[in-house]
Amino acid sequence: MRYSPFVQRISGESVSAWDIHYAAIEARGRGEDVIVLSVGDPDFATDARISAAASAALEQGDTHYTHVLGRPALREAIAAKQRRLLGIDVSADNVALVAGAQNGLFATCLCLFGSGDEVLVPEPMYLTYEACVHASGAQIACVQQPAANGFRLTAAALEAALTDKTRGIALATPCNPTGNVYSREELEAVAEVARKHDLWVISDEVYGQLTYDREHLSIASMPGMAERTVILNSLSKTHAMTGWRVGWVIAPPALVGHLDNLLLCMLYGLPGFIQEAALKALELDEEVIGSAREVYRRRRDLVVAGLKSVQLLDCREPEAGMFMLVDVRRTGLSSMDFAWQLFRATGVSVLDAQAFGASAEGFVRISFTVADEVLKDACQRIAGFVETLGAQR
Repeated sequence: MRYSPFVQRISGESVSAWDIHYAAIEARGRGEDVIVLSVGDPDFATDARISAAASAALEQGDTHYTHVLGRPALREAIAAKQRRLLGIDVSADNVALVAGAQNGLFATCLCLFGSGDEVLVPEPMYLTYEACVHASGAQIACVQQPAANGFRLTAAALEAALTDKTRGIALATPCNPTGNVYSREELEAVAEVARKHDLWVISDEVYGQLTYDREHLSIASMPGMAERTVILNSLSKTHAMTGWRVGWVIAPPALVGHLDNLLLCMLYGLPGFIQEAALKALELDEEVIGSAREVYRRRRDLVVAGLKSVQLLDCREPEAGMFMLVDVRRTGLSSMDFAWQLFRATGVSVLDAQAFGASAEGFVRISFTVADEVLKDACQRIAGFVETLGAQR
């Protein structure tokens, strides 16, 4: 039987990066002593008040069709949150509710790009960016952010990646997997290129409120950028609501109209009881996020303290988020081999960061999504494993 060429565009080598994670989940299901540090799923439960809002809505029969773009009250609450974060005017007309930022990225790419277009994406980049861009028919053009430069973005690298086919720039700040928060200077370089060449900018800001050492700044707040910027955000990581699938797109009203048409075919609206939970989450916004931020800051510092003395490793302390990149090149192993040998020897699963782009070759990504004592245990296992590698050299 034949399949559409579309299925080729949404596949890729990055998909295999998750094999070690699935193997770890299966091993844990068999009762094996496994510590999963290969995924960004918060280990703590959604706030009970948020869950209670969903339960109450269910008990009241909130199980019917809803507005495709989201209920007016929720869209207004999202707009109010984004006004606070951005410092610019955002109305409900700028909001499209989606099934997580991932759904928002996919839908946005389908509405903005087409065959023959190119989209600049700084790498390392999140695993699904390539497939989402390719699904539209466009191609990724990688913007190099070398490890030697701290995975930082430069104007020269942006300009070098430009062609006459460039139609947009997609970036994540704070970035998964690097944990970098783009500086004002870096964002000004992106804005300059976008204005000069009339490009769309997709700004993935799902970790924007989980920053530690550098304040998050949105490119949409810069002169001339609101009308050409699409912001992706969600409740998944900030509110420990990954499984609820609540995200949103902030965009010019014309694009929101196109998303309305697409989401009518794709999603047909999130469940009402989920939207009521989202309203409660936004009501509790900074209270919940502030608690999560302190948890991840503490865990980041715990991992840095646990691994900084391991001579063959180099930890890149993140400025935000729930991940850290660790340079394993001095072990003599590729990042893929390191990840698999570590898992087989110790039961600790980490992700080969090369899946995020060639810039991250030789790095693994560690997540902070387990309890403190478990994380300490994982660091001890990693340190012990690396010591055995050193003894073999």
